[in-house]
Order: sequence, then structure tokens, then C-alpha cells
Amino acid sequence: MSDRPLAGLGQKTPLQAAKTPHMDFLAQNGVVGTAHTLMPGFPLGSDVANLIVMGYDPRKYYSGRAPLEAANIGVELALADVAFRVNLVTIKNGIMDDYSCGHIPTDDAKPLIKMLGDKLGDKKITFYPGTSYRHLLVWKNGPLEARCTPPHDISGKPISEHLPKGARHAEVVRLMEDSQFLLEGHEVNRERRREGKPPANMIWLWGQGRKPQMPTMTERFQITGGVISAVDLIKGLGIYAGLQVIAVPGATGYLDTNYVGKAEAALKVLKKHDFVFVHVEAPDEAGHNGDVAGKIQAIEDFDAKVIGTLLKGLEGREDFRMLVLPDHPTPLEARTHVDEPVPFVLYQPGGEKNGATAYDEDQAKASGKHLEEGWRLMEYLIQGKWPADL
Repeated sequence: MSDRPLAGLGQKTPLQAAKTPHMDFLAQNGVVGTAHTLMPGFPLGSDVANLIVMGYDPRKYYSGRAPLEAANIGVELALADVAFRVNLVTIKNGIMDDYSCGHIPTDDAKPLIKMLGDKLGDKKITFYPGTSYRHLLVWKNGPLEARCTPPHDISGKPISEHLPKGARHAEVVRLMEDSQFLLEGHEVNRERRREGKPPANMIWLWGQGRKPQMPTMTERFQITGGVISAVDLIKGLGIYAGLQVIAVPGATGYLDTNYVGKAEAALKVLKKHDFVFVHVEAPDEAGHNGDVAGKIQAIEDFDAKVIGTLLKGLEGREDFRMLVLPDHPTPLEARTHVDEPVPFVLYQPGGEKNGATAYDEDQAKASGKHLEEGWRLMEYLIQGKWPADL
């Protein structure tokens, strides 16, 4: 959700240009500040960022993105297994044309992943279908050390310059290249071309890792809770954190997601549990696509349909705290994640406030309240006060 000033918006960020009365209310009646949700030496990814937002120090608990996604689809990893994220992508003339094949529907993607499993799988390599363009490969004693680039980081760039490198990289590249020959003539792709849709003509492997070892939220904070997201990564992280995964019909991870359904599900979780983690992917997807209007719309929908629904559902209650922040910035001009602090707001009815008039990047920075170790924000939410040693 956070971004940089854009000339086309009069040097405003999308967050400043969007109408966000509910988040502005939180800022006016709460505490705003900034936090680092990425860490030097780690990938600039949603896996690291959401691990940090959920209160885990990646220096202790980070093990890669794909193992978290494996947990969500019920794949139990052995100690020797290396899980890879598999993107179905569209390559055109050697260029990464679309990292998501136009957000290919799951019904189109599943037969493609099944075919790849039949043709490329063996005793060491197994493909598992996920959702839309996001899938999984488990590789026994696989090439953990290969350096792989996320496909959304190279939109519009030649793939030859960004293929896996380092230890055992040739094994990964060969698998990716073999997929091209198999996918090119598949009936699903022939039909997609006939309909003017981008074909899924290659797989892209990245985000590999082994099974993580991390304590649950109950063990750490003596709380129970749920997680709500359309993204396998977030749900898998929630599973390892000991949270209940809540399925919401119509949650797509895109601009058409069921925002209200997510907020209503969160309110139900809070009737039984102490805590709920609600994740919305749409602003990030718009950032990767360079879609200014889409990003503003996603922010406004999040404000009205998620924050607005939550505040209405909690109206009259004073026994709650709400922390709102992006997991990382995805600037429209960069079209990828950047290691810059994100704005946060912590609201508690009748609680502390620090003079902000709106929720945006500038006011958060001007507050002077900053957490370099962003994983400590969870302490702030749970305890309701700034960490004593800061």
C-alpha cells in the first residue's frame, strides 16, 4: 500500500491521493509511526515482510517462502525436502511478459501442473497444484543454494539475465526450460491464445527453502487467533504460527477480492479468539502491474470495506486494539518491493494518540516514532504500549 510521490498525482503517493476516511480516523485517534518490515541480507519478499509483521525475527525463523505455501496446501515436508514456489508465467520473445499469465484461473492452471508432474516428476521431484498462477514443487535434497529471482521483479526484462545462478543452478534452469516445450502446445494454452489470453508457457522456480521451526503465537504471547488471506504464503505462515486458517468465499488476492467478507470473517474470529491477522493482496498486485488507478481503488476499497466494516462491527467496544500497515512498499514506478520503512497506525479506543491528521507516509515519518526491528510491532499491538527499551 505504501509508495513514493508520483508526478501524475501532483507529487502525492497513492495513499495520499486515495479517500481513506476510516484509516484517517485511526490516525487522528491513535499512534502513527514507521517500521522496517524487511531486513538486510534477506529477500525483499512478502515471506520476510509478513514474518516480521507477525512478530518473528527472520534471523531466527526465516526458512524460505515455499515451505510456508506447502503448509497451506497440506504438504508435509521431510527434513531433506526443499520446497520451491512455482509460478506459471508468460514469456514473449525472451521477455518476462506476465508473471501471472493474466492471473490465470485455477481451473486452467491445474491441468497444466498435473501434466508437468506426469512428465517432469520422478522419485525426487513432485508438483502440487495451488491457486491461480501460484504452485509448488517439492524436491528431495534439492538445490537449496541456487540463487533464484522472483518473476515479479523482472517484468518486461529479458529472462536470460535473471535465470537461476549459483550452486546447482543448472538443474533448476533445465527444469524450467523443459517446461516450455511441454506447455507450449497444451490444449489449455491453445484455448487461451484463441481467447486472446496470455498463455502459461513456462514455469519459474524461486523462493525455495526447508521446513521452518518456529514457536506459535500461543507459545509466545499466550493468545489464540486466526488468519485470513487469499495467499497461500500468508495462510501457511499462519499455520506455523498456530493460527486457524479462515476460508472466505470470493477471496481472490486481486482487485476483485471479497473485502467485506474478509472483515466480517475477522469479526467472527474475534468472538472466539484474541487475535486475527487480515491480509489483503490487491494493492501489492496493482503495484507490480504499475496500475495507478487500480492501486488507488484497492486502497479505497480496503479503507471502506475492511477497516470501515471492522470499525462498524466493533462500535461501542473499547476492549480492542487495531494495527494497520502494509507488509512492504511496492512502488508503482519500481513495480517491485523496496526496502523502505512502511507507515503504521495503532488504534485503541480512548488510547494514546500522537497528533496525526491522516494516515500516510509523510505523517508517519514526521511522527518520529520508528521501529527498525519491525518484528517488535507485534509486542506493541499485544501490550498496547511502546517497547520499554526503545
